[in-house]
Amino acid sequence: MASFRFPLGKVLEWRRTQLEMEEIKFKRESAALAEIDRLRAECEASGIKTELQVRAWTPVTGRDLEALGSFRLQVKAREAGIALQRAGQVKKLEAQQAAMLEARRRCRLLERLKEQRIEEWRTAENRELETVASETYLAQWNHRAPRRTRTSI
Repeated sequence: MASFRFPLGKVLEWRRTQLEMEEIKFKRESAALAEIDRLRAECEASGIKTELQVRAWTPVTGRDLEALGSFRLQVKAREAGIALQRAGQVKKLEAQQAAMLEARRRCRLLERLKEQRIEEWRTAENRELETVASETYLAQWNHRAPRRTRTSI
């Protein structure tokens, strides 16, 4: 009996490799989004920290308040830039997620096909074994049975 061989085995391996690459790209895009979120939090924290420091000064001058106002504007502008960057990164991440899910779907399709073919192969192999076993049994039974001769009437 022949062993199982999946004719699309190389294609399945290629699909698995493709899926791994798409997953790596997705993780990379997720990490980039996390970095943008970290930058946004860092920017926000620096703005709050500076605001609290200036408020704690006892003699606050007009120049200090002017510098604080100017700093607030810079922080707001930086936060707006980060927000735009984040929106772009979210779109990239969504596109990469779609690509990864499509690669996963294609890979699973071939895996299910392989499982189906293995099941068909096992069924055929079991039928062949049953046929061989039946033929062997009948051959042994015919060999052991007493020889009958035809008698004329």
